[in-house]
Amino acid sequence: MKRLADIFFAFFGLIILVPVFGLVALLILLFMGRPIFFTQPRIGLGSTVFTIYKFRTMNEPEGFESRFSADEARITGFGKFLRSTSIDELPELWNVLKGEMSLVGPRPLLVEYGDRYTSEQNRRHNVRPGLTGWAQINGRNVISWEDRLKLDVWYVDNQSFYLDVKIIIFTIYKVISRDGIYSANGELMKKFQGTKKN
Repeated sequence: MKRLADIFFAFFGLIILVPVFGLVALLILLFMGRPIFFTQPRIGLGSTVFTIYKFRTMNEPEGFESRFSADEARITGFGKFLRSTSIDELPELWNVLKGEMSLVGPRPLLVEYGDRYTSEQNRRHNVRPGLTGWAQINGRNVISWEDRLKLDVWYVDNQSFYLDVKIIIFTIYKVISRDGIYSANGELMKKFQGTKKN
């Protein structure tokens, strides 16, 4: 049932959002140039690797290394708007339609993190990654990596239709309030360096 719901909402979401996609693509061309989309390999269900699709929010690194070494410095003003409203995530509906992601699940993380998880943390890959998840409505980018991964694993063990609906409703609230995007010092969440393994 969850997969059928993913297909239904992703398919009709992509159709309904065609005007939004067109407008955002045009604005990215005007403010940042090409490419319009950001693609990157991420870890999905069963630790398989897939390519995620997002709207681009940063200046390209080529030619910016000396001035824009940090991600925070490379994000454009329009890119910040796309991130704060989560509009940059909308192309991931294509990933949902393809079966690489779900509407709800742990967020797909970087491939480079693959060997940094403990065996417990790695259980987050026992379900499809999601557009939004339990960690996203319980702190998003303002909680520690350890807490975020604990929330991901908790979702794996407690997933249900009711919980997914609750997560979607609270996600809408979080997006409208723009809550949890930046940490207390105004930065995006730092890269996961791993948890000390016992």
